[in-house]
Amino acid sequence: MNYHRKSFVRGVIYGALAAIFSVGFFAAWLDFRVEVKPATAASAESPSEWSTTKPYPVHDVYYPGTEELEPDEMRVIACGTGMPQPRLKQAAACFLVELGNGDKFIFDMGEGSFERITALGIPLDQLNKAFLGHLHLDHAGDFPAFYFTGPVNNRLTPVRVWGPSGVKPEWGTKAWIENMRKMWAWEAATRGSAVDPRGLKLEVNEFDWTAVNNVIYDENGVIVRTIPAIHGDQTVSFILEWKGLKFAFSSDTLPNKWWLEHTKDVDLSVHECFIPPEFMVSKYGMAPSEAVFVGTQGHTAAQAFGKIMSLTKPRRAVCYHFQNDFDTAPVVENAIRKTYDGPLDLAMDFMVWNVTKEKIRTRMAVPNHENFPAPPQRAKQPPDSMKAYKWTEFSLGGVERESAAVTNALIEEFNKKYGTNIKPALTGLPFLKKP
Repeated sequence: MNYHRKSFVRGVIYGALAAIFSVGFFAAWLDFRVEVKPATAASAESPSEWSTTKPYPVHDVYYPGTEELEPDEMRVIACGTGMPQPRLKQAAACFLVELGNGDKFIFDMGEGSFERITALGIPLDQLNKAFLGHLHLDHAGDFPAFYFTGPVNNRLTPVRVWGPSGVKPEWGTKAWIENMRKMWAWEAATRGSAVDPRGLKLEVNEFDWTAVNNVIYDENGVIVRTIPAIHGDQTVSFILEWKGLKFAFSSDTLPNKWWLEHTKDVDLSVHECFIPPEFMVSKYGMAPSEAVFVGTQGHTAAQAFGKIMSLTKPRRAVCYHFQNDFDTAPVVENAIRKTYDGPLDLAMDFMVWNVTKEKIRTRMAVPNHENFPAPPQRAKQPPDSMKAYKWTEFSLGGVERESAAVTNALIEEFNKKYGTNIKPALTGLPFLKKP
């Protein structure tokens, strides 16, 4: 009887200790994942009733196009935080910077990022400056689509692009753009003959990738500098300065002496950060040697990200360039926290930062999943399509007569509705009198 009583007592004690440990562990885990803010005097006040018809006074998310930027405010939107491995959840590298003076800058434009950019509803005429840190597809792959489809998305202003020189001339940005235009020459010829082609004008600015703290842009009170990066050569990082605010974007790089020297105390420091090599073996299917080289030598390991942030001490650090999932994020954050204890965000697509001298606010944006192009910002100048592109007689002779008649009736109804007198170009051919 005594034995059973003692066993019972021990069971109760052990059970209580286990419960206390479990609760403590859960609380510690919760505290690690969620920043708990202490109650303030304002939050302790009696709640005020919100209007049933007017806009809500507080939004915990950002609805694009609904908030005015203050004259001294910067807004940064992640339009791509992922990897070259395609996924719906995250596009490849791209960050949009909007300033209170009206200027907007795109830094990198990896695959899938153009969709994110257009989902914000910004007219493309306002997005005419793109800065490419290097020419890998996951950092520049969507630039051709952004450029060539601009006219059908109502862009009427020239595009300006900045990119690094090459170790070889044929690897630099000028050659890349020249080859891009050659590869998509038919695209430009046909699309430029169908709609106003002014958006196909392009200004190319190639700079020396080895120059340190090199000013490549200085307009309207905004300065953009480059510093060399370590990622297969001919790679740079960017630093944007405006009204006492600084934004640093690494593109791809190992932590390096230039970043250490020139990004200290920046307001928003966006730097790449990879998942551990073990994940690259299990999730990517890489060989161990591939995983170690790619994840720690060609890119920044999470512990190294933390170390460079602890050395440069930004107001807020942002890690990007990894698949940010339920199982990867805690591991990455744990690794970073071994070497850095400052303000930190693990970037996701459509994460937004509002930056002023007083504070930095992090939210998520609510994109439009069914967006159409923003309207043109000035009057269109449509081309004479049949003169702008010379069709072959082979194609012109293939228009089917009865289907053409149906199409012509549609055009006639359109003319009545809009008071126009548009003549069918191709579908009118079967009805022309032959000489």
